[in-house]
Amino acid sequence: MKNLLLVKEIYLEGFRNLGHILIKKYFKVFAWFSFVMFFIVLYAFVYRIATGFAFD
Repeated sequence: MKNLLLVKEIYLEGFRNLGHILIKKYFKVFAWFSFVMFFIVLYAFVYRIATGFAFD
């Protein structure tokens, strides 16, 4: 739980005093898109390992 709070604080600190509202919204959307894509890749990798895919 402490790690999750630390990640949340880093996320909030990264967008504090960033500048124009459009830039702030763009980077927030890009950050969430990156998180989602990372978890999709992580899921696909774990699925391949669980099903016995041969990594040749």
